[in-house]
Amino acid sequence: MEVNVALDTHAYSDFMRGDSGRVRVVRAAHSITLPLIVLGELRAGFAAGNRESANAANLQRFLASPRVSVLLPDEQTPHHYAQLHLQLRDAGAAIPTNDLWIAALAVQHDLILCTSDRHFRHLPQIVTC
Repeated sequence: MEVNVALDTHAYSDFMRGDSGRVRVVRAAHSITLPLIVLGELRAGFAAGNRESANAANLQRFLASPRVSVLLPDEQTPHHYAQLHLQLRDAGAAIPTNDLWIAALAVQHDLILCTSDRHFRHLPQIVTC
């Protein structure tokens, strides 16, 4: 069975730190996507840290894998975002805006979202790992 996953920022960081669960998921995945929003969060974190060059080099090596791609929003993504936003509002729940964009991309592209963020549980259509 082909498993296609999207990594959020924490999942990517866990993988790079060698977390056995994340390593197992990434190694087993047929394809791995990093939403553009995740790249922004990663780059911001790198810039604020003291290992910016090393972290950027590791990210470039990761992105060079033929199984890895960057997932860009398109004209359909805002429609998914709006539906998820409405669903959360009606449920009286909220998640950070960047995570809502990541969720919209995961739903739009029918991806399993690798995350440790519990707030994605407010969106039952998001399959997490």
